[in-house]
Amino acid sequence: MGNRVAIVADRVGWEERRLIEAAPEFGLHIDWINDESLCLGDPRARSIEGYDALLVRSRSYTRGGLLATLAESTGVTALNSAAAINACENKLVLRAVLSAAGVPVPDYRLVLSRKDFEKALDELGLPVVLKPVYGGMGKRVTLIRDSDLAQSVYDYVEDLGHAFEQACLVEPYLGGGSIRCLVVGREIVAAAEFESAGADWRSNAALGNQSRALAHDPDVQKIVDAVVDRLGAGIYGVDLFKTPSGYLVNEVNHAPAWRGVASTTGVDIPSAVARHVQEVLA
Repeated sequence: MGNRVAIVADRVGWEERRLIEAAPEFGLHIDWINDESLCLGDPRARSIEGYDALLVRSRSYTRGGLLATLAESTGVTALNSAAAINACENKLVLRAVLSAAGVPVPDYRLVLSRKDFEKALDELGLPVVLKPVYGGMGKRVTLIRDSDLAQSVYDYVEDLGHAFEQACLVEPYLGGGSIRCLVVGREIVAAAEFESAGADWRSNAALGNQSRALAHDPDVQKIVDAVVDRLGAGIYGVDLFKTPSGYLVNEVNHAPAWRGVASTTGVDIPSAVARHVQEVLA
């Protein structure tokens, strides 16, 4: 039957179904396991018994990182690694890690209070983008163009129930679109440029924005290589901003959706992922 792999996720989406369908061609048998039902901690946890690897695709970064950590502690391979997921789940940690490795990232300020927020506005100037340290898919990311609006927006931040929800980054608004590079192993298997659609200023694949295939760009390749050097080979969605001074890494997603990139580029991404899993387990 070949290697057994469990997709660990809170749902079976388009990407997960395509991976399950592609698996047999690469000597893999892939099952879905709900990430709410593993109850890990026992080294002999029955929920993952018999699996050679866990392909962690939880939409919750925190949940995915915890499960990958426990899987690796029992000797089961986690894709991506717990270290990579833990770096990606926190936007501040990711930027600090990449910046220390010489990877260009946008200017930013960590905001933990209204005093922080006001100082960040003074230092960066308007317009700025306010985004949660934890989160993805463009949610709670706010473009602030007006100083009066800024104070009202921060009223909502202060009313959030938990300190981790209130932790935010403020960064200059760079405008334009973004580039999503789908990385498998160490290679960019597909890349697309996304533009904001309609009245929504955000350029994010999860929002259904318009996109076009991106030709090979040595500058993009150099930055993605540096990201993978730091995080390790894996399956990533690397999001870049294009600026007059060059490309900047905005985010790295450890469990990327790729339906939009696949439809834009025509690349068989599920087969590329299955091949990578096969190579890791060989």
